[in-house]
Amino acid sequence: MLYCHVAAASKNRVKGSQGQFPLTQNVTVVEGGTANLTCRVDQNDNTSLQWSNPAQQTLYFDDKKALRDNRIELVRATWHELSISVSDVSLSDEGQYTCSLFTMPVKTSKAFLTVLGVPEKPQISGFSSPVMEGDLMQLTCKTSGSKPAADIRWFKNDKEIKDVKYLKEEDANRKTFTVSSTLDFRVDRNDDGVKVICRVDHESLNSTPQVAMQVLEIHYTPSVKIIPSTPFPQEGQPLVLTCESKGKPLPEPVLWTKDGGELPDPDRMVVSGRELNIIFLNKTDNGTYRCEATNTIGQSSAEYVLIVHDVPNTLLSTTIIPSLTTATVTTSVSISATTTTSATTSSRRDPNALAGQTGPDHALIGGIVAVVVFVTLCSIFLLGRYLARHKGTYLTNEAKGAEDAPDADTAIINAEGSQVNAEEKKEYFI
Repeated sequence: MLYCHVAAASKNRVKGSQGQFPLTQNVTVVEGGTANLTCRVDQNDNTSLQWSNPAQQTLYFDDKKALRDNRIELVRATWHELSISVSDVSLSDEGQYTCSLFTMPVKTSKAFLTVLGVPEKPQISGFSSPVMEGDLMQLTCKTSGSKPAADIRWFKNDKEIKDVKYLKEEDANRKTFTVSSTLDFRVDRNDDGVKVICRVDHESLNSTPQVAMQVLEIHYTPSVKIIPSTPFPQEGQPLVLTCESKGKPLPEPVLWTKDGGELPDPDRMVVSGRELNIIFLNKTDNGTYRCEATNTIGQSSAEYVLIVHDVPNTLLSTTIIPSLTTATVTTSVSISATTTTSATTSSRRDPNALAGQTGPDHALIGGIVAVVVFVTLCSIFLLGRYLARHKGTYLTNEAKGAEDAPDADTAIINAEGSQVNAEEKKEYFI
């Protein structure tokens, strides 16, 4: 608080004869600080200088002290300068000080001393802990002793709040001011733990504002959410349901129910803190599970609908394949062995296939086509041999009848006759 600065840079001059005139500057100082008053003369023919206070009491005449005040001291005294200091400045020291140069006539220059009143540390009132969610809160920040009147600003988690009320009152000494500001807002659970700051700005604080802080405590009913350990519960698997509850005061241990009643199987359904552990899922576990959380403010709950899904059947594609091969190929045992190998290869190639997947097995189709082609070729080959054998028999018989015939007609008749004779020449063995 021990500082002084120039409030007005303009110099006060009083020109006189022979070019002699005193020069002074206005001074601003914080209450409790030190003010330096300086009077200079550019040209002086050994003429005396004097400082006097607003009450026209002489403080110093050249280097001689005229007023008994231990706060006033001589800084420098020459024919061209008279400087004095006033320490521990109070509001009553404010006013117009006069430097006089004793020429004929006497020449004077005025310097105004401004004393700044430092605002007291602000205080926040109106908060009573705890506050219930939804209540209207009114906070008032107040500071006294500022001159000129201080400025008050509100912040909520470092974000300034503009919509506030401001009141300025003059203190009993009629020199300083008491300033107050009121902040109104409705609280919710998000305000719990929030810092509300009242900041006082004033030129006497040298860019270091004074602050007061209030941490809010808001009580509210619990909020509940159920989080499953897996989004797709399956039969035979374990399941953990976590009841996440938040509230102030902290909610009591949660209560688990199923379909509006108690848990039906305590051996498999184990409650541990806020978790419900179902060790081995089955279809009877399907239903609506409810988690309830309670504190002194109220109660809240959340529900989770459990649907236990079947385990995927990975053998479905293998069981379909033999029926398809049986319907397609029925001629050879080796063919069945080949198609079975194809099915086995297919099942080994995709052991994790889910039930219901009926994608085409290219290896199986290729095998079936190959077998069909092979059977067709064999049939064609056998048919060809059969036809060729019958044709040879016909030619042989025709040749036998034509050996001794003179012409073609006789040859045919002889051939037919030989066939009849052949039938007649049958031998019977008893």
